Amino acid sequence: MQKSNQIEHPILELIKNRRSSRAFSKQPIEPGRIYSLFEATRWAPSSTNEQPWLYIYATHDQVALWTKLFDCLNAGNKLWAKDAPLLILSLARKNFSKYPGANVHAMYDLGGANSFLTLQAVEMGLQVRQMAGFDHAKTVKHIHVPIATYEVGVFMAVGYPGNPDTLPEKLKVREFEPRERFLQQEFVMNRIFD
Repeated sequence: MQKSNQIEHPILELIKNRRSSRAFSKQPIEPGRIYSLFEATRWAPSSTNEQPWLYIYATHDQVALWTKLFDCLNAGNKLWAKDAPLLILSLARKNFSKYPGANVHAMYDLGGANSFLTLQAVEMGLQVRQMAGFDHAKTVKHIHVPIATYEVGVFMAVGYPGNPDTLPEKLKVREFEPRERFLQQEFVMNRIFD
């Protein structure tokens, strides 16, 4: 499959400037900016306007809760996430609140809300790295997730961009690599399947 690090068609500056950074400044994020991140999620589209997302967050100075979230991450993510001033756990409500039955689009909707949060962060000079590298069982246990009601999504580390030279060498190299994406021809079709 073909990839390129070039933007081939016009896109928003917010999208151009989004990075999945690992290098974060230890500068705290102002409470108003944190509220703006979650305000952005309020306005994300969702199936039947269910807004099935739930977020648990902690700032670095909320030591007990931040540590509970941090301890759920895998060892590779802990190497750099230790400097993130804000950790967020995203969850999706499994069932509809207005109708009977499972909301099969809840995780899709959560992903959309997470994208809105990410773009709002970029607009405010922050970066977000979403993480699937965590211990699911530990997360459910330590955060007391009611798994009959919620499905665990991803963790997010949020902060102002930091100095990549503070990262371990292997991660520092990856931080400077150009972002590559599949070419549209690899995932866009203007026909039905053969």
